[in-house]
Amino acid sequence: QVQLLESGGGLVQAGGSLRLSCAASGTIFSIAAMGWYRQAPGKQRELVATITSGGSTNYADSVKGRFTIFRDNAKKTVYLQMNSLKPEDTAVYYCNADVMTRIQLTPKFVNYWGQGTQVAVSS
Repeated sequence: QVQLLESGGGLVQAGGSLRLSCAASGTIFSIAAMGWYRQAPGKQRELVATITSGGSTNYADSVKGRFTIFRDNAKKTVYLQMNSLKPEDTAVYYCNADVMTRIQLTPKFVNYWGQGTQVAVSS
C-alpha cells in the first residue's frame, strides 16, 4: 500500500508564503509524475502544478510566477513553494502521484491521492 502524507498548510495573510510537502511511503519501486491539486469550497478540484521524475514542470496559469513545484526523488517527496499568496488561493491542497509498486515487464503506474491540507489566505 502507498500513502501520501501532506504537511505545511495553514493560515497566512495575503502576500505571504507557505511551503507544502508531500511524502510518499509504502511499497514503492518508482514514482513517475507528482503533483498538487486544489479544491475550493463549492468548486471542482483543479490542477495547480505537476512535475515529472525528470523535473519537467507544468503550472496552472493562475499560479505561474508565484508557485514553484520541486521534488526530492531520494526522499520520495514533492514540495510546493507558494509565494505572493492571494485570498483566491484558499483551498484544500491535495498531493497526487503515479506510483509503480513492483518491478513489471510492462510498467504499470497507479494513481494515488493524499488526504489534503488546508490553505487559507486572509485579505
